[in-house]
Amino acid sequence: MVCFFSDFSLDLKLLLGLSIGQRVVTVQKGPLYRTEGSHVTLWCKVSGYQGPAEQNFQWSIYLPSAPEREVQIVSTVDPSFPYAIYTQRVRSRGIYVERVQGDAVLLHITELQAQDAGEYECHTPNTDERYFGSYSAKTNLSVIADTLSASMVPQVLTHAEGETMELTCEVSKSTTQHTHLSVSWYRLQGAGESHAEEVLALSKDFVLRPGPSYAQRFLAGNVRLNKVGNTTYKLSIGGLEPSDGGQLYCEAAEWIEDPDEMWKDISRKQTGRTSLAVMSQGRELSVNITAAENSLSEGDTLQLNCMVGVQKSSSRHFQVLWLLNGVEVARVDPHGVLIWEDEYEERAKMGQLRAFKHSNTVYVLTIYKVGLKDDGTYQCSVSEMKTPGDFHSIQTNLSSGIQVNVKPIESHMRLSMSTSTPQVVAGDALILLCEVQGATSPVSVQWWHQPPQHSGPRVLVATMEQDGTLSLGSTYQDGRTRGNLRLEKKSSGTFTLVIPNTLDEGDGGRYGCKATESSQDQSWTEEGETAVTVSSMGELGHPYFWAFKLDTLEARLEKRVDACGLRIHNAVAADEGTYQCEVKSWRRNTPPLGQPAATTRSNAVGIKAVLPDSELQVATEESSVEIAGDADTAIECRIVFAQTNSQFAVTWYLLPPPPADARPLQILRADYSSVLEYGAEFSSPAQKSRFLSQRVSRDVFWLRILSANPGDQGRYYCVVEEWLWLADGWYKLGEGASGRTTLEFKLPERELQLEKTNHSISAGEGEEVTLHCLLQGPCLPTTHLSATWFRREESGRIRPLLTLRRDGAIEYPWENLAGRLHLPRPTAGDFSLTLRSVEEGDAGVYYCQVQEWQQQSEGKDWALQASACSGYTQLTTTSPESTVLSRICSTPPLLNFILYLPLVLILLLALAVFCWYFKFRKSKKGNITGDQLMELQGAGGVEKS
Repeated sequence: MVCFFSDFSLDLKLLLGLSIGQRVVTVQKGPLYRTEGSHVTLWCKVSGYQGPAEQNFQWSIYLPSAPEREVQIVSTVDPSFPYAIYTQRVRSRGIYVERVQGDAVLLHITELQAQDAGEYECHTPNTDERYFGSYSAKTNLSVIADTLSASMVPQVLTHAEGETMELTCEVSKSTTQHTHLSVSWYRLQGAGESHAEEVLALSKDFVLRPGPSYAQRFLAGNVRLNKVGNTTYKLSIGGLEPSDGGQLYCEAAEWIEDPDEMWKDISRKQTGRTSLAVMSQGRELSVNITAAENSLSEGDTLQLNCMVGVQKSSSRHFQVLWLLNGVEVARVDPHGVLIWEDEYEERAKMGQLRAFKHSNTVYVLTIYKVGLKDDGTYQCSVSEMKTPGDFHSIQTNLSSGIQVNVKPIESHMRLSMSTSTPQVVAGDALILLCEVQGATSPVSVQWWHQPPQHSGPRVLVATMEQDGTLSLGSTYQDGRTRGNLRLEKKSSGTFTLVIPNTLDEGDGGRYGCKATESSQDQSWTEEGETAVTVSSMGELGHPYFWAFKLDTLEARLEKRVDACGLRIHNAVAADEGTYQCEVKSWRRNTPPLGQPAATTRSNAVGIKAVLPDSELQVATEESSVEIAGDADTAIECRIVFAQTNSQFAVTWYLLPPPPADARPLQILRADYSSVLEYGAEFSSPAQKSRFLSQRVSRDVFWLRILSANPGDQGRYYCVVEEWLWLADGWYKLGEGASGRTTLEFKLPERELQLEKTNHSISAGEGEEVTLHCLLQGPCLPTTHLSATWFRREESGRIRPLLTLRRDGAIEYPWENLAGRLHLPRPTAGDFSLTLRSVEEGDAGVYYCQVQEWQQQSEGKDWALQASACSGYTQLTTTSPESTVLSRICSTPPLLNFILYLPLVLILLLALAVFCWYFKFRKSKKGNITGDQLMELQGAGGVEKS
């Protein structure tokens, strides 16, 4: 009995893991959910071991498609441990192991891919005297889509000291797992990320935490963060101080709780930046310069903002000078007239430079495609003038310098080449994978093949250009030999080449991939290759092929000796199509080599997945809105009924008033995750800053139009799409359009005296034309004028080209035209527009609209007093060849010659007859007399020799 209980006690200790010296491997508890593209870490540690203090670790994965097969990833001791599909990622440290201590490590996957999902195993090779305990542990990792989005309309704001500023950040997600959001606001004092200071944050636990510099103001209620609706987060800073100036942005993070009850951020997104200048009290003039980014590569765009901090800025007049390394680049006078220095004039004409007055306190300098010559220290100098025409300044202030560094373009492209089918039997498919990382612009990919024991030139297999254009090598164009090759782009840098049917041993050898990245007239190339072995077919085989209409679906092949089944899991609408099974029989050494001995196909089976019916209803009532001046307004879009678990995408459209084209113009679209996409007509920064989409509640959306003007008139409506998450992704159930809302602009009764004469101008490509717009009569000193130039195209659509605001600032709705449009303003009433480097697409009818504004009293809003449109100027464009021909054909002597051509021919015929008669007489009578010669010369009959 004593021995029995002794043995039982020992067994119990073993079962409970209480024995001394028992090895135990533990790994991070799963299942874990991480987003595609994120940096993922998995920890693993070992305890109870004997041997050296530094243990070794090996990581493997069991893929869902083959849960029984181990695929080796990385080892701390064996460089040859990784399988081919992971070799390049391990070499480039896209996957690596970090040793935390001797018996604990972290597995790093720097950029998680969809195919990285599976069951991960951490194994520790034995260092004990005997095997005792556990030597490996497993955890599951699921890869989910990154649905987090954060957006904020970039602005340039100027506020007086003591005022209140508000900024909104749109944050949304559509992850099916339970996650939390955190939203933080940061302020950048400079252009570098290291200077970012936290203003206020809403944590994942829904707790507000201010940054150190804002703690007291938060407790006093001057710094607040409010959530408005489902996706809008509003930051308010009251009692603004000059030190609040800088660049503000919002950062959103999505958090998930792991099985070990620890929260992990699985995605982070930052918005664009808003520049803020806070004006100090009094008439002191403060100047601040900011850059969206001051570390650039050749070809990038540099934007500098010069912000003037003063009180009562609307009634004061400033001249701004832009300086590079202390040398003047350009200046903008109080009227907003721009003057470039000589060495920059040509670049400005070519559209490479742009400087303008955004408002009376904000001035912008933009350099497109910066070069090394643009490297240096930038400053802006601001002078206050008593009146716009003065040449003497009241005060001048120079901003601090901002250093801009321009680096030569370098490529960080890396390429890895691998195959999941390194050894295949003739007739099987060959799958090649080419992964390109670090490329900053689209790449072209070229695949080649070099047969075994062949030292000749490599054979081109296929090419995919930067734009996605595909082409096959000459020996691979006939799909009857190797089947139809498939070249797929799985992501921005993942390319797959599939050769459906290998022919014989000659299809083995080395396959390579060459990627080329091009940017700014430079190109870089990376190459990789892998070896493939193709062996002859053994005994009679029956490969099974399922023919799908779709390229990707979640399916599994179930194969027996004489049958093969296809099982589709979680079928959805994307799986609809016609399916067939094709069977091919192969025999050893039976000609023709590489061709099946027999082929047959099954009957076709159709699959149709039915989505839930959409019950979406959108309000269709017609309405109208009338505004005056440059006020803000909002157009409403209301959902009457929809399913409770649906998400909505809203697209806003404008139907311009006649005689514009009746085709609706897309303003912007907010998808079901609140990501904004502007239409082509509204994609300029000026338009984006005025047209905003706002979700007021779950069922109500607004299109907000800031500083509306007569050019915004028309009928507005929305199209709402209903989206639902089903198993593998988002599906659109239906859509509905709202009723039209007519926006009308209440014009003043008084009309300005504007020249109404119509003109017609013809210009050749590359020439310069001036379109006239002249105000007749004097202007009152208490009024300000604004002007907008429009072009009516052949389709009837009217486009605004340029707007001169009443404070002298110029807005360009079309960025591509900004470098060619010039408003010289030689006098206050002259709004003539100069169009440089005329192009064929500039043809159309041009006119301008001038408005007169007056401020009712100090600090009050400006009211529209009068308005008028100019006469029309018809511009026709001609190519250089047609211009030359036109000038020749319009020459009067040539025109007269063509008109009198018949008469000239008759005279020439008569002259010929006379000359024949004269020669006949000379031959009969001898030489002609002097008198006769003089007679003929006077009649024009002969020429003097």
